[in-house]
Amino acid sequence: MKKRIGRGILLLSAFVLVVTTLIHAEGKREEAKFPTKPITVLQGFKPGGGSDALAQLVQPFLEKKLGVSFVNQYIPGATGAIAWTQLAKQTKNDGYTISITNTPMLMTNYIMNPEITYSVDDLEPLANIVTDPGIIVVGKNSPFQSVQDFLNAVKANPGKITVANSGVGGDDFFTTLIFQKETGLKVQMVPFDGDGPSWQAAMAGKVDVSFNNLGVTYPQIRAGNLRALALFAEKRDSMIPEVPTMKEIGFNIIAGSSRGYSAPKGIPEQIKKVYLKAFEEVAKDPALISAANARALPMDVKIGEEYRVYLKTQEKVFKEIWNEVKSQYSVK
Repeated sequence: MKKRIGRGILLLSAFVLVVTTLIHAEGKREEAKFPTKPITVLQGFKPGGGSDALAQLVQPFLEKKLGVSFVNQYIPGATGAIAWTQLAKQTKNDGYTISITNTPMLMTNYIMNPEITYSVDDLEPLANIVTDPGIIVVGKNSPFQSVQDFLNAVKANPGKITVANSGVGGDDFFTTLIFQKETGLKVQMVPFDGDGPSWQAAMAGKVDVSFNNLGVTYPQIRAGNLRALALFAEKRDSMIPEVPTMKEIGFNIIAGSSRGYSAPKGIPEQIKKVYLKAFEEVAKDPALISAANARALPMDVKIGEEYRVYLKTQEKVFKEIWNEVKSQYSVK
């Protein structure tokens, strides 16, 4: 009897080993064929903002390179935190769901709010593609014809001039905090769910000004629907050479948003390699570079480990900034 039980256990163990081996082998075959179906891209903001601008720029090239479609899933709210929590905590790490990741909001969400539980360490950074400089824009009917008009109005009306941003914790939010610190002026901050609603509010005259990004607003600037007052950049941009930088007028405010792609931590190494190679090759495509230039989206390519190091460095920088100002600003 004991011998029969022993043989049964051995047979069962052998069966389990065979099944496990087959499953592992099938998984390896799936990784080798990756991708074989559409890839979902989580976006933490509404359509029409910076994430969407990056998606429309890059994903047609990725589709040609990988031979599958990319499907954007918009999950606005909490300055991207809902989408990134889903990516980090709830998404299967098989490579078929990735997300556009934006700085600084990717990090400032959890730096500012301990209730947000994901972090950069829960992600697999794949590639940064662009770094989009900050910009001040107003609607075409705005009384502000220049950045000096805006500064004069803020000085004359402390805390009353409304300045839209893409959401609490976003790059424009932090730009506004830095702006107030550098200038000694006070504005009324108005958060929106993304860059798109922010510039749309300025264009419609619902707010006085939008602190936004060049690549996001450039089509509307070119069309004459928005007027650019100043750039938060080291130097003027060739697409709008008439627009001064804040640095030129005496305020050293350099700000913007980097945008790239990340996957959940732990995606198979083979699949990660497929992504890294695809991003590296696409980023060198002259057609993509030309398209980025036409949209005033400065290329700033960082692949794999370089992108991860960049995100960790940004995390440290924005922790320091927030620690300096948090006593004057409470997050609800």
